[in-house]
Amino acid sequence: MSAPSSAGTDAPSPSPSPSPTSLPSSGSSVAPSPHAAALESPQLQLQEREITLLKAGVRDFAQVAASLPPPRAREWMERILACVHGLLAAHGGVLVHWTGDGAAALFPSKDSGSGADGSDGVRRAATYAVALQMALKELNDAYRQERLPPVYVGVGIAFGPALVGDLSPSGSAVQAPVLLGDVVAEAAQLRAFALRGQVLVSEAVYQRCWTMASVSAPVQVFAKGRTAPLAMRELVAVPGRRLKVPRQEFRRSLRVEANLPCTCQRVEGGAVLPHQVPCTVRDMGYHGALLELGEPVPMHGELRLAFDLPIARYQARDVYARVVTLNTTGPQVLAGVEFTATSAEFDAQVRRFVQGMVAPG
Repeated sequence: MSAPSSAGTDAPSPSPSPSPTSLPSSGSSVAPSPHAAALESPQLQLQEREITLLKAGVRDFAQVAASLPPPRAREWMERILACVHGLLAAHGGVLVHWTGDGAAALFPSKDSGSGADGSDGVRRAATYAVALQMALKELNDAYRQERLPPVYVGVGIAFGPALVGDLSPSGSAVQAPVLLGDVVAEAAQLRAFALRGQVLVSEAVYQRCWTMASVSAPVQVFAKGRTAPLAMRELVAVPGRRLKVPRQEFRRSLRVEANLPCTCQRVEGGAVLPHQVPCTVRDMGYHGALLELGEPVPMHGELRLAFDLPIARYQARDVYARVVTLNTTGPQVLAGVEFTATSAEFDAQVRRFVQGMVAPG
């Protein structure tokens, strides 16, 4: 088959191009252009099968790595990778990719026959996730002794059908793994919702591991790209193996960057003072927020707040909060507040806003 001519190159053409009505005779050949190979489609071979996919995300990876000298940052990262990768072989996992701030691993099921439901791969993924969190806890103990920043990893595990295969670029022997399907997005969303040191699993995972794992009651969250809420459960332990996820996060909810304009007034003796303090909501969780204030407020003082939640399309008014942390060392006053007097509607809309701001990265 004749390749397209390489018009636009700097090499002179040996003869004028034939007119549109002047076609090459049968049997003639034209040397392929070096650009033609680059335009050939890569080979993509996919098979549909059910997979168990685990995604792990290192929290604040970029900030921590940037705060260390390059040799120390490399050592810090290599020891994390040793934990993530070192346990995989013992649990039958396969590393799909590692990007520094996160990893993805497949746990192929060894079940066979028409009655196989993928439980084998799910159980090994669950056991690996708990063992990983325990290993990272030990690593953090060593980091503290060496005055290195701790590492916190959130893990999500999902199970479901996917298109699995390899992408082979034309002219290259290198193959890149490809995973396509809702299960990939679900694992990423579970990882994003996981707090530091937490393991979250999908309902399909729970159905295949509940007999060997301690798992919490389901929680429904609103996730980007989904019309229906996402059900997730926290994996706590694998009692039969004497494995338990160490508690490393004492917050009760996610916190997301907000940057919301806010009206703030102090409350004294049960009366709301008329003076409005310049205020911005820097970040927010289900039960409180971090405020950036233009002037000091008293520790444990009470505030009345008003702000809009754009994703939820909700106007929060008469929200009362108490100052529980205070930082006055910088140019702006930073006050951590806990919501005190709220309504059921406010609580629901805040949860929707926080969940909607979670990036599944």
